Amino acid sequence: MSRMSQPDPELTHRLSRRGMLGVAAGATAAALLGAAASPAGAATEATTGAAGRGRPVLPPGRLGIQLYSLRDKVSTLGFAPVFAELEKYGYDEVEFAGYTQGSAGPITLAQLKRLARDHGLNPIGSHVGYYSDDPNAYTFAQNLTKVLDDAQALGLKHIGTASGPFRYGSTVDAWKRAAEEFNTYGAAAKARGMKFYQHNHSEEFSFATDNPKVRLYDVLLAETDPDLVFLEMDIFWAYSGQFRFSKRPDGSPAPFEPLDYVLKQPHRYPLFHVKDGVSDPADTYGYRMTDVGDGDIDYQRFISAVTRLRGERLAHHWQAEHDQPTESFTFARRSSAYLHSLREKC
Repeated sequence: MSRMSQPDPELTHRLSRRGMLGVAAGATAAALLGAAASPAGAATEATTGAAGRGRPVLPPGRLGIQLYSLRDKVSTLGFAPVFAELEKYGYDEVEFAGYTQGSAGPITLAQLKRLARDHGLNPIGSHVGYYSDDPNAYTFAQNLTKVLDDAQALGLKHIGTASGPFRYGSTVDAWKRAAEEFNTYGAAAKARGMKFYQHNHSEEFSFATDNPKVRLYDVLLAETDPDLVFLEMDIFWAYSGQFRFSKRPDGSPAPFEPLDYVLKQPHRYPLFHVKDGVSDPADTYGYRMTDVGDGDIDYQRFISAVTRLRGERLAHHWQAEHDQPTESFTFARRSSAYLHSLREKC
């Protein structure tokens, strides 16, 4: 059941300012916001806050979307229609998962950058592979200069990988070796004015095979230079990791809270994936993925806790994502409306 509160007047105003004029503007904004609302809205205002009352949880200008979620639309329609829809839905940023994604027709990086900006979308980051056995592969390990050249051409401030640091295995030394390589990529990115980042799945929170008392994610944090290597926490997968790895292999308790990692080192987390799930202990991963706002992850609590830190409100970027949405435009629209509706508790 959706936790959407009533339509948000601030989002309506922002959409109007993006050029949706006259009657068409009102109809489009109402469709976007009204369709995301549900009869449950009144009952959930105690959780999300009454619409328009209190400071928005989501900082202005910081809502993005990982384009992997819209890969079906990009491949059939091309980037232009997709960006036009995202503009209507109130998105500010996009994160790439490749620069073609099977896009209908060829497109240059300069055209892609201009197209995003023409729709009020800031290209904020991109996912690139970590390594491959193919020496010509488009990955950090094989073609670092090309990867950074392309990111620079797009004007990206962040360039990262969704690959886990498992290249050399799951031992402590294996992750130290991967961390060394990440430091190299981070230094090269920093020299060009960018931040290198790693995006987690749940397995990063597992334990080292040679020392089951050590959580591998902690090795990554300890062995990478905090000025060179940054993290994009996928919040869904972090809570899945909490479900899967709150006990060591011998059964002894090892609880952790994903939010605590961020609160301890907020500067290391410039990017987040906002992905929701319904809690399901029968599922291997502990959650069934769903549209943002339809699951059990408390995004009012999580985003508020980060943005209330001194100096951190505008320091982070929040990217909506769903790996397999039922209908990708519907996912994008509803997720934006839900996140814009959240208000901090008074």
